[in-house]
Amino acid sequence: MMTNRKQPEDKRKVARILIVDDHPIVREHLKSLIEQQKDLKICASVSDAAEAMKVVAAESPDLAIVDLSLQETHGLDLIKDLTRHHPEVPVLVLSMHDELLFADRVLALGARGYITKQEATSRIMIAIRKVLEGDIYVSDQMARMILHRAVEGEGKNPASSLSQLTDRELQVFQLTGHGLTTREIAKQLRVDVKTVETYRMRIKDKLHLGSATALLQYAVQWTQNFGGG
Repeated sequence: MMTNRKQPEDKRKVARILIVDDHPIVREHLKSLIEQQKDLKICASVSDAAEAMKVVAAESPDLAIVDLSLQETHGLDLIKDLTRHHPEVPVLVLSMHDELLFADRVLALGARGYITKQEATSRIMIAIRKVLEGDIYVSDQMARMILHRAVEGEGKNPASSLSQLTDRELQVFQLTGHGLTTREIAKQLRVDVKTVETYRMRIKDKLHLGSATALLQYAVQWTQNFGGG
């Protein structure tokens, strides 16, 4: 007597991922890497925040991988918009920026993880899966720092000078390091020129820099060493 036995089906959900990065080569490499995984697929790959918001509204991806350096805005602003308007979509930051400076900021804004582009391919996949599972991902070094802060308190672990900058001040500092003029920074951040000038004055005070030239030199040096795209 023959029986109809159903073959077991692979019911694993295929997670749909959005990539937001202004470097085409990075987008293509990451897309190729992710689509080698049977349970992951790319639903869209875009270069700016405006496109990213449209895709999230239309496609509802399971994860957004976001760089901090974008063409029309800063990644921090995109993270704010994503977590405010689409809190159901977890955000993983993948960037060249210094993790010790930026990881706290993106987590505070609601992102679920931070990984640098220097990490090995295997670590990137671990970060993606960890965030998809509902966990938070940071490097072992960053995790240790967070634990030390929790145990020792901020007073015993003083922040670096740049850590004293607000998110907007840090954006102005970073764009200054990329060589943008005050007017260009104002246009990118969608504020007026006087507001940018005020931010620069505050930055100089906090970093104990005596002139605009000193600020520019420090910003350029820091951006070359730690604040790449």
